Amino acid sequence: MDIFYPIRLFADAVSAQAGLAPGSYLESAVNFFVYDAIKIGLLLVAINYIMAMARYYFPLEKARDILAKKRWLGLNYLMAALLGVVTPFCSCSSIPLFVGFLGAGIPLGVTFAFLISSPLVNEASLYLFPAMFGLKATILYNLFGLAIAVFGGMLIQKADLERYVLPELLKFRSRKEAEAENGGNKLDFSQLVVYFWRDGMSITRQMFPYVILGVGVGALIHGFIPEGAAEKYLAVRAWWSVPAAVFLGAPLYANSVSVIPIMEALAEKGAPLGTVLAFMTAIVTLSVPEALILKKVMRWQLLAAFFGITIAGIVIMGYSLNALL
Repeated sequence: MDIFYPIRLFADAVSAQAGLAPGSYLESAVNFFVYDAIKIGLLLVAINYIMAMARYYFPLEKARDILAKKRWLGLNYLMAALLGVVTPFCSCSSIPLFVGFLGAGIPLGVTFAFLISSPLVNEASLYLFPAMFGLKATILYNLFGLAIAVFGGMLIQKADLERYVLPELLKFRSRKEAEAENGGNKLDFSQLVVYFWRDGMSITRQMFPYVILGVGVGALIHGFIPEGAAEKYLAVRAWWSVPAAVFLGAPLYANSVSVIPIMEALAEKGAPLGTVLAFMTAIVTLSVPEALILKKVMRWQLLAAFFGITIAGIVIMGYSLNALL
C-alpha cells in the first residue's frame, strides 16, 4: 500500500473543492503542487527528527571515519546505492534523506551515491521493465544504474567538494554538548523530545522555502512533457539521439511510472531502447525543481559536478544499451 495515499486523497479533495476541471492542466498542476509539497515537507520533518536522534545517541564521528576509509573499496558507495533502490522516492523526495545523511556526518560521495540511485533504480525499472522490455534489458539497466550511482559518488568524493556544501549541514551537536548545555545533566524524556524537534527543525526551516519553490516550478512543468517532440526526434537512429534524449528529459520533472506512456510510444515508433531509457532516466533523476532545492544545500560548483557526472553516466548508459540490446 502507498504510504502517501492519504496525501493523494487530500490533494484530490483540494483540486475538487477548487472547482477545477478534472484532467485540465490547472487541475493537474494544483494537485501536483499540493501532493508533493506536503509529501516532501513531511519527509523533511520526519527524517531530520530521526537524524537528530541519531546524532544524539550514536558516535557519528566514528561512523564517518569508518565510511571514509579507502579500505572499503567502494562497498560503502554500493550500500548507499542499494539503500536508494529500496526507497521509492523521486528526485526531489530523495533530498530530505540526502540532507539527513550530510547532517549525520556521512561522507559527501556516499550521500550522492544514494541521491543518484534512489530515483534512477525505481519501481518501474524493477517491476514494470521485465514485461515491457524483457529480462535482459531490465538487468542491464539496473546494473548500469547502480554503476552510475557508485562511480558518480566516488568521483564526487575524489574531487574533494565538501567545501561547497552549506557549512551548517556538516556540523552536528554531540550528546556531550547537549548535556553540557543542560548543566551537565542528562536530558529527561520531555527534554529529549524538545531537543530533537529543535535540532531537526533548524535544518527543516532552512530548506522548506526552497522545497516550496522547487515543487512550484515542478507543478508548472508538470504536464508539459513534449510527447510529440520526443517521438519526432528521439525515434531517429542517429549518434546524437542519446544526448538529445538526456538534455530533453533533464529539465522535466516526473516519476518513472508517469513517463511509461511516452516510453511505450517511443519504443513503438522504433526508437532504440537505450535512447528511450536514457530519456526516462534523465527525467526521473535530474530536474529543475531538484536543482532549485539542492541550491539551498550546496554551491553551484558542487551542483554542476553532480549534474555533469550524472548526465555523463546516463549518456554512456544510453549508448551502451543501444549497442547491447
